[in-house]
Amino acid sequence: MTIADKPVLLTPNINRWRAFALLAVSFFMVVIDLTIVNTSLPTIGRDLRFSETSLQWVVTAYALTFGGFLLLGGRAADLLGRRRVLMLGLSVFTAASLACGLATGEAFLIGSRAVQGLGAAVMLPSALSIVMNMFQEGAERNKALGIWGALGATGATVGLITGGVLTRYAGWQYIFYLNVPIGAAALALAPRIVPDSRLATTRRRFDVLGAISGTGALVLLVYAISQAPQYGWGATRTIALLAASAALLVAFLVIENRVESPLLPLSIFRLRTLAGANTAGLLLGGSVFGLFFVGTLYMQQVLHYSALQSGVAWLATSLTSIALAGLSQLLVTRVGAKVVMAIGMTLIGAGVIWATQVPVHGHYLANLAGPMVVAGAGTAFSFIPVSIAALAGIQEHQAGLAAGLLNTSQQLGGAIGIAIASGVAASHTKTLLQAGTAAPTALTGGFQSAFWVLGAVALLALPAIFVLIHGDELTDAVAKTTVREPQPALAGAD
Repeated sequence: MTIADKPVLLTPNINRWRAFALLAVSFFMVVIDLTIVNTSLPTIGRDLRFSETSLQWVVTAYALTFGGFLLLGGRAADLLGRRRVLMLGLSVFTAASLACGLATGEAFLIGSRAVQGLGAAVMLPSALSIVMNMFQEGAERNKALGIWGALGATGATVGLITGGVLTRYAGWQYIFYLNVPIGAAALALAPRIVPDSRLATTRRRFDVLGAISGTGALVLLVYAISQAPQYGWGATRTIALLAASAALLVAFLVIENRVESPLLPLSIFRLRTLAGANTAGLLLGGSVFGLFFVGTLYMQQVLHYSALQSGVAWLATSLTSIALAGLSQLLVTRVGAKVVMAIGMTLIGAGVIWATQVPVHGHYLANLAGPMVVAGAGTAFSFIPVSIAALAGIQEHQAGLAAGLLNTSQQLGGAIGIAIASGVAASHTKTLLQAGTAAPTALTGGFQSAFWVLGAVALLALPAIFVLIHGDELTDAVAKTTVREPQPALAGAD
């Protein structure tokens, strides 16, 4: 760190846990919006006259901009000030949420969802990097990240339940209106209780070419995968999009290796634990969000559950994850994040593979509750250690980068997992229908195939965990259990 890069104390007196509460609420709001629309999609489609192929973009538009701009959001937070960028993201997210609720057509809603994802991408890395700077590595930071991970593990299922309840009793518009008072309150409180931090340097340079090429590669990748089920994986359009994404990715790597202030310093991947945790995060997002998407479709299209019924059905997953969050945090300290993470991903894989047995005339207790409980336990034992591992050993000046990278991995994993699972389900269902199979049986067969793929995705994380994650790096982070006197957040320590 040069003299110009020394951290500056911008907020000397703060209540860290009060600030953490506000940041956690902001994070929870963002996570909920990843899934809150799932149970409302049929109602939205009818009210706004969506075509069958356009309806998926209510989910995908948010995932595209969210995953595509997270790294840029993290870099902006480090350079411009994390509280400032947090408030910018909150403003965009809240305004876009209002616009979503006011939408009267598919184009306006999809566009507003894309802007909402952009706001989330700007807000989330700022919030997590502020948390990193407020708590020193060790027991207290592990406690904060444990709560953070628990919110991530439960937020998706809470979104499904909330979406069902609001759609049934208030209208689908209120799944978006809900964010407006929460966002406004967070914006009003942030300047008073959230510490500010940034890189105190005389050279605040943005890697513009890196931002354009990296974000473009991610957006094109997710777009190509999400469109492949409609046009075909071997279609010229799909191949061209994937080739363009690959070309931009190569350009991004070349740029990052040469520029003075890269958006993503490639040297960060020398930390094997960080590389392993982000690989696990990618597969975690793909399997869990894919499970929510396919499971909800099975309940609504095969079992004919209402939006409210399908939302409440996911309580088994959410409550299990909440109940086991404390145990997960304790085990991380006692036996290590690596072991707990492996247990979590194994449980997710087992739960999803169990779901492959769902029948045409299924019953909740007999066919769904068991897989949901097992997968819920898996989320508790995976989200928390993944969050800790991805940030263990990270220097303070890379907090925003590491936070953005972790969330990019998880959200892009979710977008890719949903796209792949949707494609597998659709193609297998089509094959069965062409063979003369009855529609409910064909749909069920398609969903079963998707569950097999998602279960395999979860279990693929195990080699990455055992090969890439370095036990010593995690031990050093988790074993620092000395309770320290409260310290003000160092400005960015960038």
